[in-house]
Amino acid sequence: MSIASQAAATQPLSAMRPPAVPLVTCDPYFSVWSMSDQLTDEWTKHWTGAIQAMCGLARIDGQCYRFMGVMPDKTPAMEQKQVTVLPTRTVYVFEAGGLRLCLTFLTPSLPCDLAVMSRPVAYISWDAQSADGKSHDVSIYFDCSAEWAVDKPNQKVVWGRYQVEGLRVMRFGSHEQPMLEKRGDDLRIDWGHFYLAIPESTSCSTIMAGHGVRHQFAHSGTLPANDDLRMPRPANDDPPVLACAFDPGSVGVNPPRQAAGHVILAYDDVLSIEYLGRRLRPYWRQSLRNAAELLMACEMEHAEIAARCAALDDELMADLIKAGGEHFAAVAVLAFRQCIAAHKLAADFDGTPLMFSKENFSNGCIATVDVTYPSSPFFLLFNPELLQAQLTPVLEYASSPRWKFPFAPHDLGTYPLANGQVYGGGERTEDNQMPVEESGNMLIMTGALAHIQGSAAYAEKYWPTLTKWANYLREKGLDPENQLCTDDFAGHLAHNTNLSLKAVMAIGCYARLCEMTGRTQEAEQWRNTAQQMASEWVKKADDGDHFRLAFDKPGTWSQKYNLVWDKLLGLNLFPPDIARKEAAFYKTKLAAYGLPLDNRSEYTKLDWSVWTAALCEKPDDFALFLAPIYRWVNETPQRVPMTDWYWTNDGRRAGFQARSVVGGVFIPMLANPQMWKKWATCPAK
Repeated sequence: MSIASQAAATQPLSAMRPPAVPLVTCDPYFSVWSMSDQLTDEWTKHWTGAIQAMCGLARIDGQCYRFMGVMPDKTPAMEQKQVTVLPTRTVYVFEAGGLRLCLTFLTPSLPCDLAVMSRPVAYISWDAQSADGKSHDVSIYFDCSAEWAVDKPNQKVVWGRYQVEGLRVMRFGSHEQPMLEKRGDDLRIDWGHFYLAIPESTSCSTIMAGHGVRHQFAHSGTLPANDDLRMPRPANDDPPVLACAFDPGSVGVNPPRQAAGHVILAYDDVLSIEYLGRRLRPYWRQSLRNAAELLMACEMEHAEIAARCAALDDELMADLIKAGGEHFAAVAVLAFRQCIAAHKLAADFDGTPLMFSKENFSNGCIATVDVTYPSSPFFLLFNPELLQAQLTPVLEYASSPRWKFPFAPHDLGTYPLANGQVYGGGERTEDNQMPVEESGNMLIMTGALAHIQGSAAYAEKYWPTLTKWANYLREKGLDPENQLCTDDFAGHLAHNTNLSLKAVMAIGCYARLCEMTGRTQEAEQWRNTAQQMASEWVKKADDGDHFRLAFDKPGTWSQKYNLVWDKLLGLNLFPPDIARKEAAFYKTKLAAYGLPLDNRSEYTKLDWSVWTAALCEKPDDFALFLAPIYRWVNETPQRVPMTDWYWTNDGRRAGFQARSVVGGVFIPMLANPQMWKKWATCPAK
């Protein structure tokens, strides 16, 4: 089956209008999207909205058309017939001049294979065939701008070309190379090098000013013979591009002939993360020593990786539909690459994988615990080792003498510097900390990890720290003081019932960990504590046909999404009627684009809404909650990588974009033991 046929067969994905379309999605710095309906309406952009341009042109029988980008401005655009987003691939279909062009962006996001998943690499492949039964002469042009290698477009860049076995390689890099010198949210990388690699058989390549080289190809189908050597110069000064052209000749039906080709995009950051003073290399360097070996391996394994990604896409799509229906599958597909791309996988000095999230479009924190918590279902499902790689830096930090508090930290710093908490009171005071929130998150995630792995050996390594947090929650968790929680959009809230639920779930998880580690007496004691807390919770939170937002506020309500772990982990601390009553009440509160987070406002959270929907026992009820979310994805006016915080009345973004927390939408998959056991053991490896 051709790529076009595969795309056409995938419904409702090909009918979906994503808020933004993932193209190159590797990590927080190497993450480029299309933020318009047509790939020719705007330049492609980094997830922050900064332009990181790609241009694609096709000459068909001497007439030039655009299929990507906005230049040359007088060149007509090919008709975009379809765009389909799959877990690891995005497929566009264009037509013009009697030719059909399929363009595939593939990021090898294979969570089971850390060596491949951690590669900062994307493939762009094209496949041209006749659409009118006639033969056509075809040539294809592609370029990338120097903006990919700088934070600000006025920064100076340098470039060069290299011969790697089987490939022609060109690269950009900033002139200054300020490695790991900057930290923050609205930043692009400006150290290391961006690479464009093409097979040696490609007809030609050049490094030139974008305006001139694009116009020359459009008019004559050729590229300049010599590279532009006016460097260093700002990326926006007569902007230089890495350009290549393919000249496969004629395509047609008599005789039948298609034409195809590909390019490889890569970004070698050399050093990725600073963790407690240690500068860590990217994980892929465990097996490949440098950019040349990276590119050679990617080229040699291209066909194999493409086949593996297609197999994952097919199998996962079928399971997503089985787990939650087509609307659920469509939302989850958009979350897949976005979740991975908001993380960086590095290696500690002994090779241990350490994974760090970036709190995108929020405050830029690194390894934020209440960002890891909502994304954890993704990693529990697809590779629990990756969740362990996120918990380890936090647990190591919290177990060190530097962290003096009886509760868990909020973060490890500001990306990419993980040198200690910066949020709230940092390491200094308890001001604006999230004690119940983060302690509960860490205990639940550690318990869920043990549940999926069938062993609590990992928890045993950090037992004193986990016990300290359990004791804190036993004392403070049932009726929390006026503390911050992850849903702090409306400010502090005392006596928060959903936060209390988190503490109860966490105590239940700690009891399970005691049992799994052979601490039988402690397990019974902690289990009794959790059950007593659950009983008290029901009495204090009951408000007739639902449960309150806060224990002391009758007539209020909120999503009790933390309750989902009671079912998923088999804790059985609450009778099933609790979830049933809440789910029935939520049906009366649904708005045009979903269920509001609570009675205080009309905004909601995407991740929590799906967790809440997962409380439903009947597939039809789950579908009822997913339908307005799917509608929102298609109709939200903000064209940015999927937000997780939006208004349910008009679909507008309330804040955030491109965050990893969207991985939480995979939580319904954890309700089926047969399904999660299959994926956690990596079926597509």
